[in-house]
Amino acid sequence: MDFTLTIEQEMLRQSARKFLNTNFTSDYVREMWENTQGYEPEMWTKIADLGWMGLTIPEEYGGLGLTFRDLGVILHEMGRVVMPGPFFSTVVLATELIKMAGSEAQRSNLLEKIASGKLIATVALYEEEVEWGADGIKLSATKNGESYSLLGTKLFVPDAHCADLIIVAARTQKHVDVNEGISLFLVDPQAEGVKIERLPTMDHGRKQCAVSFLNTTVSSNEILGEVGKGWIILEKMLTRANIALGLEMLGGGEKVLEIATEYSKVRVQFGQPIGSYQAIKHKCAEMLLQVESSRSIAEYAAWTVDGNPHEESKSASLAKTYVGNMYRKAAAATLQILGGIGFSWEHDIHLYYKRALASEAMFGDTVFHLEHLASQWD
Repeated sequence: MDFTLTIEQEMLRQSARKFLNTNFTSDYVREMWENTQGYEPEMWTKIADLGWMGLTIPEEYGGLGLTFRDLGVILHEMGRVVMPGPFFSTVVLATELIKMAGSEAQRSNLLEKIASGKLIATVALYEEEVEWGADGIKLSATKNGESYSLLGTKLFVPDAHCADLIIVAARTQKHVDVNEGISLFLVDPQAEGVKIERLPTMDHGRKQCAVSFLNTTVSSNEILGEVGKGWIILEKMLTRANIALGLEMLGGGEKVLEIATEYSKVRVQFGQPIGSYQAIKHKCAEMLLQVESSRSIAEYAAWTVDGNPHEESKSASLAKTYVGNMYRKAAAATLQILGGIGFSWEHDIHLYYKRALASEAMFGDTVFHLEHLASQWD
C-alpha cells in the first residue's frame, strides 16, 4: 500500500512546517508552558485563518471537507514542535463528536464557529478511577422535567480552563450493561455550578483540568445524540483520537531522532564525533527502525478512517501502542546520547520526553490497548 503524499498533501505539509517552525519556536513553546491559558488568541486566529480548524469539517458548515489523513499531515507537523494549545481538544475530540452525533442545528451552529476559530471546545470523560472504558463514567445526570442536573467531577479534561464549550459524558440511566445509559451534554463552562481547576501535570504544553458539576442544570436541547446511547459515539471518537495522537507522536519521534543524529555529528570525544562510535550508531539505527515502522503503522491507521472503517478500531490500538512506545524510547535514547546537556532545563529534549510520557498515557495505556487489540483480532 502506497502512503506517498499527494501533491496537495505535500504542499500542505510544507506550508504547515514553515508556519509551525516560524511561529512555534522553542522559546514560544516554553512561554506557553508558563502561560496560564496555554495559548494566545492572536495565534489561534492565525491558525484559523489557515483553515486548519475546519480541515475535516464539511464545506456546508464552513470547513474544507478534507480527509482525516489530510488532518494527519498537520498533526504530524505539530508533533515535531510539541505544539501547545487547545487544537487537539477542539479539532479532534469535540469536532469529531459533534460531526458524529450532533443534530443539524447543532452541527450548523457549533461546527461553523469551530471552523472560524470562534469556539474552543473540549470533552470531559474520565473520572477519579480513570477507567478507560464505559464503566469509568459515573457522573450522574438526573432528569428534572425538561432539563437534567449534573452532579460529579471529571478529571484530566484538556483545556477546560479556556474552553467555550465542554461536552460532558454522564449517566442518565443505570443498566446491567455499563455501555448503556451514557449521554453527552453540551455544557457552558460559565454555567452555574461548574467549577474548573487546573491540574499540575508533567506536560505543561497540554493543560489538564478538573471540572466539577454541582447540580448544574442543562437543557434537554443540549444533549448531543440520543439519550443513553453516548458510549457508541464516544468509543468511535476515542478511536480517532488515538489515531490522531499516534500521528502526533510520530512527528515527535521523528524530531528527537533528528536531534540525536545532529548532536552525534558535532559532539567530539577523544578526537572524533561520538556518532563514529558503535554504541551511538546502534542507538540511532534502532531509533530509525522504530520511527519508520511507526510511520507505516500510523499512516495506515489514518487511512482506515476513510478507506477501511472495519479496520479502524484495530489499527488505532496498534498505532497507539507501537508509536507511543517508540516515542518514549526514542526520547529516552536521545536523552542518553545528549549526556549532561540533555538533563538541563535549557535543552528542548525534556519538552519531547514529557510529551511522550503524557501522550502514551492518554486515552488508554499500553495494557488497555493490547487487550483491546487481542479481543478484536479474528
